[in-house]
Amino acid sequence: MLSTDWRRRCAGVLVGLCVFSSPALAVPPRALLEVVDFSGVSVSPDGAHVAFRTEQASVERNVYDTVWYVQGLAEATPRRVADGGALSHQTAGNPVEAHATWSADGRWIYYLARIDGRTDVWRAAANGARATAVTQDAADVRAFELSEDGLHLRYSVGVTREAVIAVEQAEYDQGIRIEADVPVGQGLFRSGKLEGRLATQRFGEAWFDRRFLMDTEPDHWHELNLATGERRALPGFTPKGAPAPVLPKGVEGDPLTAVRQAHGDKVAALTRTGDQTGRMVRPDVLLSVLSGNDRAATHCASPLCTKQPITSVQWRPGHDEVVFTITDPQTLAQSLNLWNVATGNVLPVAKAGGLLGGGLYPSMPCGLSADAAICISAEADQPPRLERIALADGSRHVLFDPNASLARDIAQTTPARLLRWTDESGFEYAGHFYAAKGSGQQPAPLFVTYYSCPGFVRGGVGNEWPMASLANAGISALCINQRPGFAVDAVARHQYGLEATRRVVDLLSEAGVVDRTRVGMGGLSFGSAVTLWTATESDLLAAASAATPVVSPLYHLFASLKGNAFSEGLQTLWQLGAPEETPDQWRALSPVFKLDRLQAPVLFQHSEQEYLYGLDYMIPLLRAQRAELYVFPHEPHQKFQPRHKLAVYERNLDWFRFWLKDEQDPAPDKAAQYARWEEMRAKRDARDQP
Repeated sequence: MLSTDWRRRCAGVLVGLCVFSSPALAVPPRALLEVVDFSGVSVSPDGAHVAFRTEQASVERNVYDTVWYVQGLAEATPRRVADGGALSHQTAGNPVEAHATWSADGRWIYYLARIDGRTDVWRAAANGARATAVTQDAADVRAFELSEDGLHLRYSVGVTREAVIAVEQAEYDQGIRIEADVPVGQGLFRSGKLEGRLATQRFGEAWFDRRFLMDTEPDHWHELNLATGERRALPGFTPKGAPAPVLPKGVEGDPLTAVRQAHGDKVAALTRTGDQTGRMVRPDVLLSVLSGNDRAATHCASPLCTKQPITSVQWRPGHDEVVFTITDPQTLAQSLNLWNVATGNVLPVAKAGGLLGGGLYPSMPCGLSADAAICISAEADQPPRLERIALADGSRHVLFDPNASLARDIAQTTPARLLRWTDESGFEYAGHFYAAKGSGQQPAPLFVTYYSCPGFVRGGVGNEWPMASLANAGISALCINQRPGFAVDAVARHQYGLEATRRVVDLLSEAGVVDRTRVGMGGLSFGSAVTLWTATESDLLAAASAATPVVSPLYHLFASLKGNAFSEGLQTLWQLGAPEETPDQWRALSPVFKLDRLQAPVLFQHSEQEYLYGLDYMIPLLRAQRAELYVFPHEPHQKFQPRHKLAVYERNLDWFRFWLKDEQDPAPDKAAQYARWEEMRAKRDARDQP
């Protein structure tokens, strides 16, 4: 609840109302949306060039522009070589990482691109002279590889595009039979985007993953002669691919990943080890090199790699050395290290305050030459850029920085600061803090999001709360990384989020930095669950925002159609059975049973695929004018359409400026929005009267 004293200070403008009077934000939400991202970093065979793809949102066209570049490691600027096609997204909404394969002579890069409604293998000249589609198949290409001599391209396809569309239309005409893999709770006919088009979907094997109709058709491999264009089928072909994760001999643990040496029989492997009691995964990682068929292993024994949170591993070209990445579980900052397998020595190469990898995700490794790592560097207040890092001494050189202007704006107005603190049990947390601009000596309001904050922090998981924009608008913002280890106990996981938030609010309040009566919170997925948990289990929040539904009986009803695949996962992750089977756990976790304890107004901005799951607690709140709900068509778990992303960013900014600062945007098209929110506030104030 807003403090009476603070509301009185704002009343000098107009009773109960402060209109935005500051100039345009130095870091508006659109600037965060239109950041240029990188993926597909791949070094040429001679180590002299790097290929990579950029991805940037276009609000006007509601698409992402993707471009392939090649840059010499000694050159000042990259060379545009090809259009990358439509940006594909995983069925949860995350962007799909690009991958490029170099020809042996370094003259070409090969990559998948979806252009004009079809996915083909394309080839672009490294000098930028031309780019052409290599395959012309009636079905979309799923995967490809070049033969070792570089003369042939092997690629896999499923059923034809026409066949999929025909089956979709036949279902539409005849009716869709509801069975376990039908995602009830969303539109059933072409209601979600897959591979750049609206498609009819089915549940996949993993949790709520989606797939195309007929996507379970096995791969059909073909071989294309690159000189003559002749194509032949490859029945029974098995691609070379990466080796399957393997457990080293004599080790108790869970295989994590494995990478084969380019020219040799050795395999570098990561294995999860340690006591898993109370955790979803084992706590430690073992780095090994395996030789021969008997899995004889050499383990990295240096303190720099023993029981370290290693997240990726690869071979240094031309050397018997392994480059591995450590990701700090509390800060998610990464470091590169070099292990000489023969001597056992480990050399720290580079340490960053954020990500040093090959793409958007912490698990993507840098590109490697014999002398350098080519990495995408991104920190909390530094947007992605491409760097060359010397393996010999760790010296760093920026190759390409298309986001330099935004980085300067953030550095000059609201730079991020890493905070560390401990909760009452002594466990240490970390988060990135953006101090409110222009708050002077007065404690500022605070926005918090809790879950995961890797690399450049735009808006927390799902990128829905524009952190730098909030800080520019006078609201301090804090992104908290969840407690490492992912505890099995669902109640404990939620409580960890609350305790981390409560403790840091106390500390910042005691320091006079924030006003604890003006704290807002938002989150997506587990972050949404922690937000609603904090709102019902404490009096910390003056306003909240949730991007996805959380567990409720209605969610259980919809998802129970999936059968054991759902019920077993729900039991493992949440210790929930059917509501009548585990009533106490349902009452503890679901807001359905705690609506009387939810005092903060809530802004729900959900995807069309998921919003129905939470209507059993959202409708009572809507009817009581304690919440607002917006639903975004054709969106999955994480929204990705640029116009939707901008609308979410801007509405969240408006929401927290209204509830935490009593400010309103004077734009005429927002008048109705503020009229509703004023009515919500009046009803809340009336409820709060004795």
